[in-house]
Amino acid sequence: MKVSTENMGNCQVLLNVEVEVDELNASLNEAYRYLVSKVSVPGFRKGKAPRNVVEQHVGKDALLEEALERLIPRLYKEAVESQELDPIDQPKIEIVQTEPVMFKAVVPVKPVVELGDYRSIRLESIPVEVSDEDIEAAIEQLRQKQGVWMPVDRPLKFGDLVTMDIEAHVENKTFLNHKDIVYEVSEKSDLPLPGFARSLEGIKKGEERIFTLNIPAGHEVKEFAGKECSFRVNVSEMKEKELPQLDDEFAQSIDYDNLISMREKVSADLNAKAEAKSRSELGQKMLHTIAEIGQVNYPPILEDREIDNLLENEARRFGYSEVEDYLRRANKSREEIKEELRPVARQRLIHSLILEKLAEEEKIEISAAEVDEKVKEIIGDTEDKEKMQQFFALPQVRESIEQSLRTQKTIELLVQMATNSTEEKTQEE
Repeated sequence: MKVSTENMGNCQVLLNVEVEVDELNASLNEAYRYLVSKVSVPGFRKGKAPRNVVEQHVGKDALLEEALERLIPRLYKEAVESQELDPIDQPKIEIVQTEPVMFKAVVPVKPVVELGDYRSIRLESIPVEVSDEDIEAAIEQLRQKQGVWMPVDRPLKFGDLVTMDIEAHVENKTFLNHKDIVYEVSEKSDLPLPGFARSLEGIKKGEERIFTLNIPAGHEVKEFAGKECSFRVNVSEMKEKELPQLDDEFAQSIDYDNLISMREKVSADLNAKAEAKSRSELGQKMLHTIAEIGQVNYPPILEDREIDNLLENEARRFGYSEVEDYLRRANKSREEIKEELRPVARQRLIHSLILEKLAEEEKIEISAAEVDEKVKEIIGDTEDKEKMQQFFALPQVRESIEQSLRTQKTIELLVQMATNSTEEKTQEE
């Protein structure tokens, strides 16, 4: 075997391999021994036909194809080892010619990340402020969660919950067809189309209403985008939410001592969330800055894999278990969607590789005890603790949690680096 290599850039190496005659002959003999035991040759018992007869029976190309299927993976592995390459994924192999046999393999290798002088980056942390209005809004959300839906007999208002039958058509094609669907009539809702909730305002129980709405030009189903949609709605039930009084009794019903302690705890929780969000945003700014001052090279296959993951997540987000079903609904090809997702995938991949390199540079490790503590936090007070513990004991699950914790710790270190001098200056002042 003769091997030469060529650097293709983007962390890809081109292997050029020429197969020696004796290597090919040995593989042809292997292919013959396999085929002679599988095929029936007239005039010979199975497994007894000579090689030249088998070759005439199945064809020279078929024998060669069987030989190369065995030989090329073996020679590829030897070539990679001889050139001291460290592939991170399967290669793209192409047979260039057969006399003599030559093939080439595009080998994806480990990404190369240069971080630049990331320790000198400084960002100013934004002070976190939680207003009284924020606290009141959070308490109102708690009231809404504890509210009880009660039947009413009056014209519909925003905030009501209705049970209805709904039919919708676009140019004689069905857009929606649901029976006894439950729908909360929110003034801010754009579902199923902008203006739908407003079109129901004032309707009564048992009443039918017919109306039309325009489908937005950017609707996910291109077939219907920009067209007029006709609706027929029948309301069979209507409810409004009764909210609890804002007093000590309400606070105690959701495990607070009283109304004062509830406000204090809600305020503390909001501040903690705002602080976490601020630090997360600073971490993202640091990653953007490091990407700008450093350099990240990776094989294209990693970006394609990230796109595939995003596409699967996008399909699940819209309620589809199969990507093909989502593509048909969106009326887009896989390539169209993949190109739309590429910028997001590229950024996510670059940030992930930077974080991995940072964790390596800063020697960030996660102990088994930290993983155990996180598992304990996730399981919490769930009913089937034993089943959950078995799941989180799986090596791949623990590895995923460990990676997540390492990422969090790395981002926290970045934020600390970026704000350290600013915070020290503020303390001095």
